[in-house]
Amino acid sequence: MAENQQPSQLEKKVADQIEYYFGDHNLVRDKFLKEQLQLDDGWVTLETMLKFNRLKTLTTEEAVIVAALKKSKTGLLEISEDKTKIRRNPDKPLPEMNDEYKDVLKHKSVYVKGFPLDATLDDVKDWVGDKAHIENIQLRKGALKTFKGSIFMVLASEDAAKQFVARDDVKKFKDSDLIVLMKEDYYAKKAEERKHTRAMEKSKARSEKEEKQKQAEEEEMKSLEEQKGCLLRFTGVGDQTSREDFHEVFAGHADIKWIDFTRGAKEGTILFRSKAAEALEKAKAAKGAALEVKGKEVQWEVLEGDAEMDTLKKIIEDQQESHNKRRGRGGHRGGGRGRGRGGRSRDRGGRDHHHPQGKKTKFDSDDEADHTSPKKRALESNGKGAAEPAAKQVKTENGS
Repeated sequence: MAENQQPSQLEKKVADQIEYYFGDHNLVRDKFLKEQLQLDDGWVTLETMLKFNRLKTLTTEEAVIVAALKKSKTGLLEISEDKTKIRRNPDKPLPEMNDEYKDVLKHKSVYVKGFPLDATLDDVKDWVGDKAHIENIQLRKGALKTFKGSIFMVLASEDAAKQFVARDDVKKFKDSDLIVLMKEDYYAKKAEERKHTRAMEKSKARSEKEEKQKQAEEEEMKSLEEQKGCLLRFTGVGDQTSREDFHEVFAGHADIKWIDFTRGAKEGTILFRSKAAEALEKAKAAKGAALEVKGKEVQWEVLEGDAEMDTLKKIIEDQQESHNKRRGRGGHRGGGRGRGRGGRSRDRGGRDHHHPQGKKTKFDSDDEADHTSPKKRALESNGKGAAEPAAKQVKTENGS
């Protein structure tokens, strides 16, 4: 089909556009064009081709199409003898879309970045010009379907793609600098960037975790320092002693913050909001030096040193665990009987909050619930003593 005469700029654009329509990348997914190929042994009339929008913007004359394709050197298309129809050359069948073809396609593809966001496909084609024969150009779009300034191009071969990337005159588009890479190199670079980003995110998360842990430890030590001298250990209590008994003993003398004690145990610990020694002295002064609990003489000891610090740490952990458990229940502080220390039951440490469990309230409407079947509910009174079926749902055009 090729002629020695060089095509004009218009003829080159027309030939490129039609060859794109019949090319490997478009024809496999162009439903309309594939239907036309079935009508006449692959022939498509020029009248039909002139209905394609991009071609129609270039020319509306069949003679221009014929002249352009005659001067094309690709040999992709044939012109009928009466010059009214064209078809893809039977000697150039569509490739099978298998892994081998996809691998070849990947190795002859190029990535270019740096175009202005208002650049068009025609701008890119003009930029390519005679630098290479391009089989396909894909303008890459962002989330809002707008041009993101980068493209993928498929060239005739891997060697052609490498030669294009190596050219110096493809590193500029007007006043914009361009990044030009083999598509495979671009994906390798992106994979390395993602790997680096993940490593940075992990490092940041690790640093933040360590910082939070450090702050927690500092807060814990601060809390420990603030509560030093506030712990009072007791031993020798009776089997029926409860935490409420200790509240009665120290009522009016000190504010109890936490009691670590299990009913039936012989010992436990009280954490005051004030100094334990002062609380003990005030209670003894008011109720006697022995300071009995439920008629039984108890031994009292203000904790100091390592024993005090270990006990404080344990209490703080119990408090945090109790807080997290309540928060996990949506902030509700009542509920079932907990087990363990830290105030999670009435019988072990904590702040002695009591939440009675009420019976389920029965509403009048419970007896009036509609237990009719879906079919019966679908019938509605028409106001004349008869029942009518509910209106059918209208089906929308898209079948939903």
